[in-house]
Amino acid sequence: MIIDTHIHLNDPSYDNILDDIIQTSFQHQVKKMFIVGYDKKSSERAIEIANQYPNLFAIVGLHPSEVNKEEDIELTWLLKMLQESKVIGIGEIGLDFHWDKDNKELQEEYFVKQIEIANQYHKPVSIHSRDACELTYQILKEHPTKGIIHCYSYSLEMAYQFIQEGYYLGIGGVLTFKNTKLKKIVEKIDLTHLVTETDAPYLTPVPFRGTLNKPEYISYVIQEISNLKGIPTQIIEDQVEKNVKKIYGV
Repeated sequence: MIIDTHIHLNDPSYDNILDDIIQTSFQHQVKKMFIVGYDKKSSERAIEIANQYPNLFAIVGLHPSEVNKEEDIELTWLLKMLQESKVIGIGEIGLDFHWDKDNKELQEEYFVKQIEIANQYHKPVSIHSRDACELTYQILKEHPTKGIIHCYSYSLEMAYQFIQEGYYLGIGGVLTFKNTKLKKIVEKIDLTHLVTETDAPYLTPVPFRGTLNKPEYISYVIQEISNLKGIPTQIIEDQVEKNVKKIYGV
């Protein structure tokens, strides 16, 4: 079974082709997909889609790039969504100092708030962290939880640090890009700490880079892991399935 642990099927780019995308993914053995929100509206849409298909689940939360727009300081909408049976985690949450540098304190406030909610409701988190490695690590040390560093982009040394704290690394289409440092990281890190993802419709893998990403393309990520580690793709799929079970319970 192939599992996509981070996908945005709730993105408008899929609106007119959504069922075809999902059915084709099932045919390509992508049997589980976790649809990730970034604010109230996208999280609602994630739940709506998940409720329509078997083995599709929702991860709901407030993305760091959306914190300036949030009017519900207590995130009561998020608390309500956690009562939904198809909601398995909180995300994507975290810090983004690449696009947003003028609201670092507010990003940190919402990051910690959502970690606390996750711990209260016993949900794992999907963490977005860009150009914010040190503070992300510090917050996770001070506010321990469990989950995935989505679209891991930092150093090998920090990968070991995050793993030591119990986090898994999300590996997607960037792995197929030429000269990416992620190749060395995947070579070195044991499969027991990795999960596969697309982040579709973004970060489309080679050879489709530059086009709309699809969940079926996750097979190219798995094949690249296979090439780097010299092990069969089936072993990778089986281990990722075990890892996902530990994290999300599904």
